[in-house]
Amino acid sequence: MNSLLQRSLSGFVYVAVFVSAILFSKESFLLVTTFFALVSLYEFKKIIQFKNIAPFIILPLVVYFTVFHLKENRSFFLLLITLFTSIKLIYHLYTKTSIEPKIFLDKMDLSIRYIIFPFAFLMMIPFTDGSYNPQILIGILILIWVNDSFAFLVGKNFGKRKLFESVSPKKTIEGFMGGVLFSLLASYIIAINTSTFSILNWVIISVIVSTIGTIGDLVESKFKRQANVKDSGNIMPGHGGLLDRLDSLFFVAPFVYLYIHFIL
Repeated sequence: MNSLLQRSLSGFVYVAVFVSAILFSKESFLLVTTFFALVSLYEFKKIIQFKNIAPFIILPLVVYFTVFHLKENRSFFLLLITLFTSIKLIYHLYTKTSIEPKIFLDKMDLSIRYIIFPFAFLMMIPFTDGSYNPQILIGILILIWVNDSFAFLVGKNFGKRKLFESVSPKKTIEGFMGGVLFSLLASYIIAINTSTFSILNWVIISVIVSTIGTIGDLVESKFKRQANVKDSGNIMPGHGGLLDRLDSLFFVAPFVYLYIHFIL
């Protein structure tokens, strides 16, 4: 099987499973996303060479507590912790300093704040006003996939200036701008075809997704580069690991949650 066909098939299966779970019920969405989070956590632990099993116990407990027992107006403190971690990782990315944890406590802390907390906020995004709205998350996924696809296509055909060569040599400024532009177009289409948010709000969400999502991909790339690995895993032939596919989504989740649940 050639690499393009293999990549297409594994990508189709991933999208089909995720979208079906989101649309079928809130229980199937939470179950599949928790599984994705566990696999991503496993892959991240391999990257940072962390063998302790405690994060696998903490993850479902955090998901259960945040999704079922944490009230929206009480989630702000946990959100601040998660956003602080994200901003700190962005700072280290752009200052070119190491973000590789060395000791047990740092590895445990990073596994929780970089993987577990953001996934928890990802699972809380579609729950608004006490009800489950799958259209919100489907819209965010579309924005991420459109941004990634057109950033790749525009960068491959027109890219000349490197976006962040030291971490991801293939990403270009032209590709980044192409991803943002087509994501904005997609946000307009989503807004006029759903009853979720206004056009302006979807446009703002698309800007958050395109910019922060791209940075999330760069952060994960830096972890891999420091560990001298190409992919986080091999669960998705042609793509690598689930962490490679979800790095933008879970990294951007706290920022989107902040906008949807505290600013809107």
